[in-house]
Amino acid sequence: MLSAVLGLGQIGLVAAIALGWASKKFAVDIDARELDINEVLPGVNCGACGYPGCSGYAAAIVEGKAAITLCPPGGGDVVEHIAEIMGLDANVGEPLLAVVLCQGDNRKTTKKYRYLGLHDCNAASKIAGGPKDCPAGCLGLGSCVASCPFEAIEMTADGLAIINRELCTGCGHCIDICPRQVIRMTPARETVHVLCNSHDKGGVVRKYCETGCIGCNICKKTVPEAYKIDKFLARVDYDHAEHAALAIEKCPPQCIRDFKTAYPESSHFRPEQKQPSATLCAGKDLHG
Repeated sequence: MLSAVLGLGQIGLVAAIALGWASKKFAVDIDARELDINEVLPGVNCGACGYPGCSGYAAAIVEGKAAITLCPPGGGDVVEHIAEIMGLDANVGEPLLAVVLCQGDNRKTTKKYRYLGLHDCNAASKIAGGPKDCPAGCLGLGSCVASCPFEAIEMTADGLAIINRELCTGCGHCIDICPRQVIRMTPARETVHVLCNSHDKGGVVRKYCETGCIGCNICKKTVPEAYKIDKFLARVDYDHAEHAALAIEKCPPQCIRDFKTAYPESSHFRPEQKQPSATLCAGKDLHG
């Protein structure tokens, strides 16, 4: 019995010595900066940076293989922290948010056929380009919703993807997954957008969508500096968009939307309506 115990003790001692030697022999030195950067990163492991998780991105930064500005979820604060750790200048770019440039849900658009396949936009797009007559609109099957790691996208009951500007981090996953390229990155400061993605002529658009841009140029005539027309499709010129909202009421198909005041119909992301002030309720003259 004693000899067995001694034998096991000797085996344990040898194993401990071997493990100790191996740990020193094969130890991987980790730069302290890598640990510090990993601490300030959001930790969502979304892959928007192009690396396998936050730890992979932190290692790439320390190795000089990645820029410090590749983490959209972290925003400017994370860039500044990483710059401080690395001893670099923080060159923070303008924050961007994703926008679905479409309002053509199942009530407002016509269809070529009834789709009964996989509930996936990419699968549907392989069958004659998708079930909707519009060649560039949202297919409404939720591939972008499934791809978003921040739960920033909803699919309305009428089949339209809508992105919450408060929750969107600009990671770009939804853009990569959308087969119609109907989702675009736009400056976070700008809230007015033309929610259409079709370059068809107005007469064609009217046949398949109630709310598509018809290229009438009224928005550009109303605010010339805020809009540009590209192949029958109006776009907000984000470099000169200060007064873009003035064209909203003038737009015949109502395809221009200001997310500051209203999301597309059926969205749960609608901004809360401000209550009338006590002064107004009392009927007092504010200008008096």
